[in-house]
Amino acid sequence: MQRRSLASNLGIYVFAAGAIFLGVLGLASGDFATTWQHVGPNVPFRVPLAYLTAVIELAAGLALLWRRTARAGATTLTAVYSVFTLLWVPKAFTNLGNYDPIGNFFEEFSLVAAGLVLCASFFPADSSLARRRSFFVLLFGICPISFGIVHIVDMPGLLGAIPAWLPPTRMFWAYATTLGFFGAAVALLTGILAPLASRLLIAEIAVFEFLFWIPKIAPGQGNHFNWAGNAISVAIAGAAWAVSDSICQAAHPQTTDDSGRPAETNEILPQPNR
Repeated sequence: MQRRSLASNLGIYVFAAGAIFLGVLGLASGDFATTWQHVGPNVPFRVPLAYLTAVIELAAGLALLWRRTARAGATTLTAVYSVFTLLWVPKAFTNLGNYDPIGNFFEEFSLVAAGLVLCASFFPADSSLARRRSFFVLLFGICPISFGIVHIVDMPGLLGAIPAWLPPTRMFWAYATTLGFFGAAVALLTGILAPLASRLLIAEIAVFEFLFWIPKIAPGQGNHFNWAGNAISVAIAGAAWAVSDSICQAAHPQTTDDSGRPAETNEILPQPNR
C-alpha cells in the first residue's frame, strides 16, 4: 500500500470534492451539470438518469475519501466522466467550425485523464494500469492546449470575465493566462519543469474559480448554469491537482513501501488496495 502525507495527497480530496459538488447539485436540481454534461432534453428518462448520475457521483466522490473504497471511487468516476466526454464527440467533430463543443470535450476529458492517473496510483506497481500512469499524465497534458485555444477563440468573453479592478490591465491577464495554459501543456508533455508547471496550472484554474465563478453565485443563486460552472471548475481543479501530485511524487520519490511505490510514514491517507 502507498502511504502519503496530506500535503502530497490533497489532489484526491479536491477531485473528490468536485464529484461530491456535482452529485449534490444533481440531487438538488434534478438535472445534469448543463452545459458541460451534454445530455439533450429529449433523452428518455432524463430526470431519473440525472438523479441516478448524481447519486453515483456523490457516492464515488465519498468513496475516494476512504482507503478501502478509493480504488472503486476513482474507477467509477472515470467511467462516468468518460460517458460525458463521449457525448460531446458527435457534436465536436461534426461541427469543426465551432470550437465550443471541442472545448467542452477536452474539459470533460481532463476529468477522465485525471481519473485514470488516480486509478493507476491505486493499483499494484507491477500492474499494467499502474505502468501506464505516465501515459495518462500525457493525456491530461493535451487538455491545457484546448483551454488556451478557448481563450483565443472567445477573447471578448475572456476579457469580460476578468475583473476590471485587477492590475495592470485585462488584456495583460488575458494574454498571461492563455500563455500559461500553453506553457503548462508544453511542460506536461515534455516533462520539462513539469512539477512546477502543474502546480501553477492548479493556481490558474483556482484563480478563475475564485474571481469568475464564485462571484456569479450570489447574484444568481437560482441559476443552475452558474452552480454547474462552479462544480465543473472545482472538478477540473481537482483533476489538475491529482495529476500534479502524481507528477511531483514521481519527481521526488520518498522511501518506498513493499510494493515499490513512494511512501511517507508520517500520515496515512487514502491508499490503494492490494
